[in-house]
Amino acid sequence: MSKLLLLDCDSTLSSLEGIDELGRLRGPDVFKAVEDMTNAAMNGGTPMEAIFAKRLDIIQPTKAELESIGAKYIATVEPTAVAALAKLRAAGWTIAIVSGGFTQAIRPFADFLGIARVEAVVLKFKPDGSYAGFDETCPTCRTKGKNEVARRLRAEFQATRVVMVGDGASDLEVKPDVDLMVGFGRYAQRPKVKAGADKFITALDQLPDSVG
Repeated sequence: MSKLLLLDCDSTLSSLEGIDELGRLRGPDVFKAVEDMTNAAMNGGTPMEAIFAKRLDIIQPTKAELESIGAKYIATVEPTAVAALAKLRAAGWTIAIVSGGFTQAIRPFADFLGIARVEAVVLKFKPDGSYAGFDETCPTCRTKGKNEVARRLRAEFQATRVVMVGDGASDLEVKPDVDLMVGFGRYAQRPKVKAGADKFITALDQLPDSVG
């Protein structure tokens, strides 16, 4: 029996929202605009497609800035994450990160956590490191993209039990394609997620007892 645990990254494994941190580098006005768009999507009012390219076009992140977010993820790791993941691995769970965040920032954080598989969005850069768009084929940049990933990974790992954990509307959307959807509220408690999740936790050390 193969058990697969899919974890959101931002505001779940780390207290950060990576895109908001990139916005912060551009000053308070840009940060506020980006944060408002992120919240609108995470709370479930705005489709991901409506904001994904827009936020990046406003920020124009550089390759170096994106890589700096990776170190910030590690510095802001959820305090119980490392121990909880060790316990879940010992119980036979395969763990993957499924995120609408950016692969190049999440990869160092995933390595720190010992997570081999990352499904996120790849950003593109010009030779000088300036922003050149993103890979629009990455499913998690659009509505119900995490559902696509959940179905694909279930088949790939031949998983008999699949659990999704996250704080946002894009995580809740995955509910029909997994066996259990666990809402996460340590950093952001979103009413729609709290109401719709099969279970709701506020620390990752509650996860081993929640996933069954």
